[in-house]
Amino acid sequence: MKRRFTHLLLALMLALAMPAGAWAQSLDEAARQAARQHNAKVLSARTVQEGQKRVHVIKLLTKEGVVKTVRVTVRKR
Repeated sequence: MKRRFTHLLLALMLALAMPAGAWAQSLDEAARQAARQHNAKVLSARTVQEGQKRVHVIKLLTKEGVVKTVRVTVRKR
């Protein structure tokens, strides 16, 4: 039982360590996840086409006043 819990905890930690928006599909989901991960407010969010792939570009404002841009490749459904 203890081993099972350890494996579950490890899987959860790995999932939380994934890049911003790794689980997100929609622009709204990606923006919310990026804001949570970086403890920031979303300033803008848009989706752009880059060659064969679509990318969500999310601009964030951190609590320290730093503007960050997060890019999340959109996974195909």
